[in-house]
Amino acid sequence: MDNLLRLLAVLGGSIVLTLVVSRLTDLLLRRAAARHPETPLWGMLRRCRTSVRVLLFTAVLRGVYRQIEWQPLRDHEAAVGRILTLVLIGAGAWCVVLVSSAVVESSYARYALGTRDPSRLRRVRTQVTLIMRIVTAVVVVVAAAAMLLTFPDLRAVGTSLLASAGIIGIVAGVAAQSTLGNLFAGFQIAFGDMVRIGDTVVVAGEWGVVEEVTLTFLAVRTWDERRITMPVSYFTGRPFENWSRGGIQMTGTVFLHCDHTAPVALMREKLKEVLDGCEAWDGRGWDLSVTDTTASTIVVRAIVTAKDPDDLWTARCTVREELVTWLAEKHPYALPRVSTSPAVDPPSYADGVSKRAPGSDA
Repeated sequence: MDNLLRLLAVLGGSIVLTLVVSRLTDLLLRRAAARHPETPLWGMLRRCRTSVRVLLFTAVLRGVYRQIEWQPLRDHEAAVGRILTLVLIGAGAWCVVLVSSAVVESSYARYALGTRDPSRLRRVRTQVTLIMRIVTAVVVVVAAAAMLLTFPDLRAVGTSLLASAGIIGIVAGVAAQSTLGNLFAGFQIAFGDMVRIGDTVVVAGEWGVVEEVTLTFLAVRTWDERRITMPVSYFTGRPFENWSRGGIQMTGTVFLHCDHTAPVALMREKLKEVLDGCEAWDGRGWDLSVTDTTASTIVVRAIVTAKDPDDLWTARCTVREELVTWLAEKHPYALPRVSTSPAVDPPSYADGVSKRAPGSDA
């Protein structure tokens, strides 16, 4: 009976102590968030309360579990201690990841409040995302290594493998050459400012927006909601178009094939009228000129400008649609025409045999 009471006392005391400490910590963070609303860190740290509770409970129980006079626990004391140690390491790693995420995200939030440049925000957001992935990977690897070191057999194996660590490292480096290349390419993209989350890019003939950047791959969302996943090494080893770099405003063209009699001057006036009524046009510039001729048509090029790729696409489609409709209604003769004439049969004899050219073989 005494052993059961001691077991309940240890477990109950550990739970009560954990709840009291976590409650006090949560109250302090709540007050700090209320006093400093401009700093989102305190509110974000409150998301770590579950991991903190697990960490505190495991730490307290790990320190006092030997005080329990219960025979089944005594028989498996080493196994219970190792399990508590593994849980303690896992909870500590979980807590470190959440705290690091809160610190990084709060820093980005404060930076975003004081910065109005979208390109800088996308660059910092890309760097923040990759930094968090790196921190998470490092913490997970260290936690896994610490867990393995709690087993004496694995420590002995690790000591015996130190002599061959150099060879293993060389073999692993050769085998993971592609992975390591993508890893370093991810660092280059994050801190070299080549491409950022939210940038409009054209890769492999596809137009889209960069949606996600990791240490190994990059995801591009196309205009038709498809996702193209590409290794980050693609962007460091091949040329690609980044429409958002150096400013997102763009100039686009619309080509029309017209008859030689097309009223170019009137088309130029109509283009200005269309752009004046188009909200996607930013007013920076426009033009219309004949850029080429063929045997049956002329090529008319209209130039429009817009503040970003989405508006440019809208402006180009509007200009193309309005000009073609206007030509069809007001100047149908200006549309391309194909001249045809009746085919003439070759001369033939009365008996139906075709006349051969002079000098031809019989």
